[in-house]
Amino acid sequence: LVLELNQIIIPTYGTVPEQQNLHSPEWADFDDKPDSLFFSDGQRRIDFVLVYEDESKKMTHKRSDRKKQKRKRQVYESNLINNGLQLEATRSVLDEKLIFVKVHAPWEVLCTYAEVMHIKLPLQPNDLKTRDSAFNWFSRLFRVDENIIKPEQEFFTAPFQKELLSNFYIQDKDTFFNPSTRSRIVHFILSRVEYATKNNVKKFGINKLLDTGIYKAAFPLHDSSFRHLSTDPNCPSERYLLYREWAHPKNIFKLQPLDFIRKYYGEKIGIYFAWLGFYTNMLIVAAVVGVGCFLYGCLTRDNCTWSQEVCDPNIGGKIIMCPQCDKVCTYWNLTITCESSKKLCIFDSFGTLVFAVFMGIWVTLFLEFWKRRQAELEYEWDTVEYLEQEEQVRPEYEARCTHVVMNEITRQEEHVPYTACGKCIRMTFCTSAVFFWILLIIASVIGIIVYRLSVFLVFSATLSQHITGTEAIRKYLTPQTATSVTASLISFIIIMVLNVIYEKVAILITDFELPRTQTDYENSLTTKMFLFQFVNYYSSCFYIAFFKGKFVGHPGNPVYWLGKYRNEECDPGGCLLELTTQLAIIVGGKAIWNNIQEVFLPWVKNLIGRYCAAARSEKVVPRWEQDYHLQPIGKLGLFYEYLEMVIQFGFVTLFVASFPLAPLLALINNMLEIRLDAWKLTTQFRRMVPQKAQDIGAWQPIMQGIAILAVVTNAMIIAFTSDMIPRLVYYWSFSVPPYGSHSSHTMKGYINSTLSVFNVSDFRNASKPFSSWFGNQTTCRQVPYRDLRYPPGHQHQYEHNIYYWHVIAAKLAFIIVMEHVIYFVKFIISYVIPDVSQKTKSKVKREKYLTQKLLHENDLKVVKKTMGKIADKIIKGVDSTFRPKAE
Repeated sequence: LVLELNQIIIPTYGTVPEQQNLHSPEWADFDDKPDSLFFSDGQRRIDFVLVYEDESKKMTHKRSDRKKQKRKRQVYESNLINNGLQLEATRSVLDEKLIFVKVHAPWEVLCTYAEVMHIKLPLQPNDLKTRDSAFNWFSRLFRVDENIIKPEQEFFTAPFQKELLSNFYIQDKDTFFNPSTRSRIVHFILSRVEYATKNNVKKFGINKLLDTGIYKAAFPLHDSSFRHLSTDPNCPSERYLLYREWAHPKNIFKLQPLDFIRKYYGEKIGIYFAWLGFYTNMLIVAAVVGVGCFLYGCLTRDNCTWSQEVCDPNIGGKIIMCPQCDKVCTYWNLTITCESSKKLCIFDSFGTLVFAVFMGIWVTLFLEFWKRRQAELEYEWDTVEYLEQEEQVRPEYEARCTHVVMNEITRQEEHVPYTACGKCIRMTFCTSAVFFWILLIIASVIGIIVYRLSVFLVFSATLSQHITGTEAIRKYLTPQTATSVTASLISFIIIMVLNVIYEKVAILITDFELPRTQTDYENSLTTKMFLFQFVNYYSSCFYIAFFKGKFVGHPGNPVYWLGKYRNEECDPGGCLLELTTQLAIIVGGKAIWNNIQEVFLPWVKNLIGRYCAAARSEKVVPRWEQDYHLQPIGKLGLFYEYLEMVIQFGFVTLFVASFPLAPLLALINNMLEIRLDAWKLTTQFRRMVPQKAQDIGAWQPIMQGIAILAVVTNAMIIAFTSDMIPRLVYYWSFSVPPYGSHSSHTMKGYINSTLSVFNVSDFRNASKPFSSWFGNQTTCRQVPYRDLRYPPGHQHQYEHNIYYWHVIAAKLAFIIVMEHVIYFVKFIISYVIPDVSQKTKSKVKREKYLTQKLLHENDLKVVKKTMGKIADKIIKGVDSTFRPKAE
């Protein structure tokens, strides 16, 4: 059977027919029915539309080039007709240069290719009873009205076979293959039909024709306008219903009609919106806990003893701090950090620790429950065995299959695009290229660090002079703040620029790698793009969280970077606030930029297109021409939507210890994102070719990797970036004897105890400040909580004291304990929650049993019927042979 089908299909790669043998599409005039989805006869449905510009009216190319393009297009259309497709051409209503070629797949073609593509189709209605959930009454309040969008009827399905046609549930040949399936079959044919042969290399596929400009567009049709119901009684107006009940902003608190989305756009888009909706729902719990931790920090801020000491004029007001850079920086008073310390009390509290532990567990629950939900969708949408049966080889891969190798399993020869040595060379080159570009990103981050170090000196020298006398501004506009904000803005701009470059680089590398299937292609591209984006977006945050202010030395012996720049210290309020600032700028800027790029730009382009056509608005425009003037969805489809959300997922989980409100902001953003993406798909873009998808692909292991890394990063943020551990060590050990003088555990005296003393006479000439000294004091204090050292005059002066080593030991112990506790809980959760629920497993087994039984019983009926006739003939023959002669 497969060989017979190949003999039907493979001739699409055959020789190009001669000029006199070329078939051409039928020509028809527009019948003034703007919502019609059929050929001019009103019977044959339009499954796809090809758009090209009439070569005789082109003025941009040479005559010989126009002739070649026309020849290729004519050959391509002739081969489409040879493969059984029916074509009808119509000239544009608004632009006479444009020709629209409408494509229809007859019943025989649909059946043939449905078998080749192993498409699952209905056998009989599903008779399995589903038990309603205990929360069904609650979720019904947020569902779409079933009277408007009716629930889809469920069927038992099986891969289509023409020989078993009578076994399938066919009530009407026109509706047996739904519009999505028809479009997918036609696109499969369009991607494999040949249009030229050059140097014994066959050129084929609609994608190449689009890239070379022979065709301007190729797309399936929307079934109606999104603004009103279709005037065609045969059209269900699903696009209008999707806009009204899904994409409209009024539905922001409603659940999504996932089955209806899948029916109209295909499983690939359906699984994206299912995942995004599930992620958003899970964020509700994280946002509630995060807000609770934030409110706890706000309520306990006034009880923050160490912050009160910083703001106290009798304590912090009398502490003079050493300059934070060489020569140009001045001495400063600790009370300058009063406002920062108050803010730090909100984020650097016990609630932050609780929230970090909670998020480590939450992310595991999210991933485990999503696996269960994904398994349910695989069953409901018939993609359980999709990868093994339905996915086809990419045309680009097929075109390069010139080498013959022996298949180890079948022991038959098969064609591949490269040998084992060639594959190894390609993989080595691709891996090297990825690492090279990642190193370039790291180089840009180092450039930002150099900017920070050099500009900090400038701000330190000039900023204080320009704002002298304006005390209110000086509290907030410190050199550190100015440096941090400007560096974050520049970093954001560089990130956006590099994104554009790395997108093209990742595509080029993946194209050279030549993956076999579309899923392999997307997974490979996903991995590369995420590696680029991970380094691009998160590197500056990792620098602030784990490197900035950690290796600065002390005033008498500072550490220099590149031998010239003194290592950057944290803002006087601490690096935790600076990390929060960096996150806010990148996440906020990224959200604004993405909305402009993804929503505003297509809307403006379509608006301009409608404005330009306003003069011709009195003309009736057909559905195919209305859709042509919408924006194309792009080759990568939802790739950037996934990438945007996974990057956000990283920010929410990796650095959540620095900003407990991150899940709340992500929740608000995602509620808008669902409706904006829905609005964009239904109103601004052409209809995508429906595609199958079993799961969310490579994004699943990427999120699992982020979840594992998030435990480490949050533990290290609490240990090394926040001041929680030094405070706990002081409270439990150094506030009482033998190290402290207080009779009971307390936080009093913490500030004075943790500020190392430095003698100003020990400054080197290269770093000695130009500014005059405060009064007659001979010492200044070093930056708090970072470098605890013995005072001048001690036999080990300026060396780390016992408090420092206690703090280091406590930090390491905290990281080990927190990681092991969370990982143990994650392991238990992963073990207890199975990836596939028992209910779904039973459904899958039941469906397999019933479909096999149904097909087997039908085959037995045919065999019995056939054998019965043969048996009757045999019996009649036996009777006539042994009958007595007298009779």
